[in-house]
Amino acid sequence: MKNNPHNQHHDSRPCRRLPAEWEHDPAVLLAWPHPESDWAPILNEACKCVADIAEAVASLGRRVLVITPDPEATSAAIPIAAAKGLLTTVPYTTNDTWARDFGPITLAGPDEGEYAPIDFQFNGWGLKFASDRDNLVNRHLLSQGVISAPLTNCLSFTLEGGSIDSDGLGTLITTSECLLSPNRNGSCSREEIDNYLRSTLGMDRIIWLDHGSLAGDDTDSHIDTLARFAPGGKLLYNSCSDSSDPNHDAIEAMETEILALAPDYGLTPVALPLPSPVFDPDDGHQLPATYANFLALPEAVLMPTYGQPEADSRAAAIIAEAFGRPVVEIDCRILIRQHGSLHCMTMQIPSGALDPNHI
Repeated sequence: MKNNPHNQHHDSRPCRRLPAEWEHDPAVLLAWPHPESDWAPILNEACKCVADIAEAVASLGRRVLVITPDPEATSAAIPIAAAKGLLTTVPYTTNDTWARDFGPITLAGPDEGEYAPIDFQFNGWGLKFASDRDNLVNRHLLSQGVISAPLTNCLSFTLEGGSIDSDGLGTLITTSECLLSPNRNGSCSREEIDNYLRSTLGMDRIIWLDHGSLAGDDTDSHIDTLARFAPGGKLLYNSCSDSSDPNHDAIEAMETEILALAPDYGLTPVALPLPSPVFDPDDGHQLPATYANFLALPEAVLMPTYGQPEADSRAAAIIAEAFGRPVVEIDCRILIRQHGSLHCMTMQIPSGALDPNHI
């Protein structure tokens, strides 16, 4: 089978593992919107939102890495990060800006300070969109000296960072809708993909959700739009009480599934509200607004907001309690115009995987 993950070479030392997002002193990778991307009609607003994310990261003392075709203009748009010496720009023109899905997925261990960034195949969410330049980003980061750790080649397997979430303790969660998509690794069975992810990412258990989706989502139900781990065995998940919301039935089915499986995995389910439905101002289609698309850092959680003060505040309080750290709110209404949000826009990379002489 051409795409059988067992036919490729990869480093599967069992001591390596996919850490939780908030571990290992992370830097944050972003890709800057540009005129050749789908952001062109709303470019200024998109750049402002990405700059807000970058400034929030730098304000926490974290390094920001930005892939951009215009480093000088990008640096000027992120003055706080630049002034703090926490901004690294990498000259490059991407197809799109969803770094979560084409950036390096980085394993930790087995030795202290050892990291293994993995380069998986990215094919535009199942061949929906052009991805030739995005698929070269990780090799470009290596060639530019940004990544110093050896880059593990897993290009015969298609995997997006937003399709998986790790608790850092050996459990991975994903969705069958995405990982079993015929346009990703269609010749592989669920068992083959399960075994491959366990060995490649150092996982003991994989939770497959068979339910859950959001209207307007292009990703075939990425887990980072639906359910996310938090410390202490907590699993935050979308819950929808509005029976008139088109997302209601799929989210209710997912909630039933999560509540049933949680005891078997020692998880404490924590319900997150969905924002009230948000619609595209141009053609009126529903957009995939979700609070589950947060970025968890050691100091704080960056959470997307959608101009709904009551729901935004309620979600922030739930996330703050689950993580035991403050929540920084970022207005992401412009990002969901292109069907992604805050987490989709970012990828954490442990600082130990970066070249200190370059950044």
